Amino acid sequence: MTRVTDDNERNAKWPGGQRWEPLVALALWMALVGNVPLWAAVLQRMEGGGWRPWLVTAAWMGALAAVNLAVLALLAVGPLRRPLGLVLLALVAVPSYFMLAYGIVIDSSMVANVFNTDAREAADLVTPALLVVAVLGVALPGWLWWRLPVAPAPWRRALGQRGGLAMGALALAALLLWLTFQDLAALMRTERTLRYMINPYNSIYATLRHGLGRHALAAGPVQPLDDQVPVLPAHAREDDAPLLVLVVGETARAANVSLGGYTRDTTPRLAALQRAGELVYFADTTSCGTNTQTSVPCMFAPDGRQRYDPARAQENLLDVVQRAGLAVTWLDNQSGCKGVCARVPTLATDRLQVPGLCSGDECHDEVLLRELPGTLQTLDAQRRRVGTLAVLHMMGSHGPAYHKRTPAAFKRFEPECTSAQLQTCPREHIVNAYDNTIAYTDHVLGELVAWLAQRRGPAALLYVSDHGESLGEGGLYLHGMPYALAPREQTHVPMALWLNGTMRQRLQLDMACLQRRAAEPASHDHLFHTVAGLLGVRTRVYDAERDLLRTCRRG
Repeated sequence: MTRVTDDNERNAKWPGGQRWEPLVALALWMALVGNVPLWAAVLQRMEGGGWRPWLVTAAWMGALAAVNLAVLALLAVGPLRRPLGLVLLALVAVPSYFMLAYGIVIDSSMVANVFNTDAREAADLVTPALLVVAVLGVALPGWLWWRLPVAPAPWRRALGQRGGLAMGALALAALLLWLTFQDLAALMRTERTLRYMINPYNSIYATLRHGLGRHALAAGPVQPLDDQVPVLPAHAREDDAPLLVLVVGETARAANVSLGGYTRDTTPRLAALQRAGELVYFADTTSCGTNTQTSVPCMFAPDGRQRYDPARAQENLLDVVQRAGLAVTWLDNQSGCKGVCARVPTLATDRLQVPGLCSGDECHDEVLLRELPGTLQTLDAQRRRVGTLAVLHMMGSHGPAYHKRTPAAFKRFEPECTSAQLQTCPREHIVNAYDNTIAYTDHVLGELVAWLAQRRGPAALLYVSDHGESLGEGGLYLHGMPYALAPREQTHVPMALWLNGTMRQRLQLDMACLQRRAAEPASHDHLFHTVAGLLGVRTRVYDAERDLLRTCRRG
C-alpha cells in the first residue's frame, strides 16, 4: 500500500498525473524516427554546404518535436492517453514506410486510394518490410507506452500544468522556426512536396479533407446533367445499331507504349491496326488525375479537370447515354467504378472462378473478353436496338505486384521483378514486369478488336488509361502524387480509337484528318464529348470543341 501511495504522489507532481518523460519520448520518436523520409528529403534539397543544412534541419526537428509535445500535453489525457499514443505511432510509422519505399507523399487523393483499395490490392502491399515496421514502429513502442501507469490528479491543476507545458513547447517551436525562417520560406516555395511529408499531420489533414468531401457528396442528391435528353430511334435490327466498347485502362503510362515511340515493341497488335488505317493513337494525352479515385469519375464527367468538383454529386456519361435510350453496362476487373456505374447494370469479376484466368479473388484481363458477349445479351433488347455502350475496367498495369498482372505465356521481357518491394529490385527488372503488362493489354485489346470486327453493324473500341505510373524515376514509384507536383510519367497516358468500316461510314469520318488530330494534345476532358458525339447522343452538356471526331466528320 505504501509503495502504491508513493507512486501516486510521485506521479502527481507531473502534468495530469503522469510523468513528462514519456510525453517527451513519444514527441521525439514521432519527430525523428517517424519523419525519416522528411528529413532525408530536406537534407537532399537544401542549398549550401558545410554544417548549415544539418543545423537548420536539427532546428526543424526540434520544432516538430515541440509541436508534438504540445499536442500530447493537451490531448493525451486520462483514458485517451493510451489509444491516442497507439494511433499516433501508427500514423508516423506506416506512412513513413510507404514514403521511403515508393517515394510517395500523403495527401487527400492518397488517402482516397487507401479507403478505396480492395483486399486484393492491399494484399500486394503487405510485405515483410512492412510487417517489420509494424512490429518495431508500432507494436513494440506501443506496448511500452500502454504499460506506463496513469495516476489521477485534480483536473484544474492538470489543466494548468498541461496548458503551461503546451505553451512552453509552442514557444520553443516558434523560436526555432523564427531563427531559420529564411531557409524555411525558401525551401517551401520551391519544394512543395515537403508539406505532404510531415507525419502525422499530413495524414490527419488529408483524412479530414477526404472525409469532409465524402460527407458532402453523400449528403446531396445526385444532380442530373440533362433530364431532357432525346431518346434516339431504334434500328430495325440489333446488328444495325452501334456498339462502342470503352476500355478504361489501369496505370498504363504512355512512356512505355511503342505506338508512342517507346523502343520496345510493347503494342504490336495495335501497331498493325494503325498501319491498316483502322486505328488512331492519341500520343499526347493527359489524365484527369494521378489515381483511379480521382481520374475515373472526372473522365466520365463533362466538366474537364479544371472545373471538375469531386464533392458535387452529379450524373455522368453513362447516365446521359442510358437516358438517350441506349443499353449501358460496366464490367469491372478492378476495385470498382468509383460511383460511375452506380445506376447501370454492372458485373464484377472478383467472384468468378475461371480456370486459367482467375486465381483466388483476382482474374487476368482476358476474363473480360470471356464475359462481355454474354453480358451484352442480358441487356434490354429494345435498348440494344438503339445502341450499346459497354465499359470494361481493366486490372491493367496495377502495381506494385506487376508480375501478377500477366499470365505466364505473356512474360516476354525477363527477368522481371516478382516482389512488391520495388526498391529491392533492379530497375530493369521492374521495367520488364511493367512492360509485360503493357504487352498483355495490347493482346487483350487486339482480341477485342478481332471480336468486334466480326460484327456487320457499326462498332468501335476506345481505350484510355486512367493515370500513369512512376517506375523509379527520381526515386518515385507507383502513382498518386498531387497533380501539380506529379511527374509526367503519372499524367501522360495512352489513348487509342479503333473503328470498323461501318462505323467510319456511319460517322462520315475522314481517317487521314483524324490521324492529324491525334498528333495534337488531348486529355480526359475530351472523353465525355467524344463518346456522346460518336454515339449520336444529343445533350445540352455536349461541347463540340471537346469532341475529338467533330472536325473530321464530313457533312
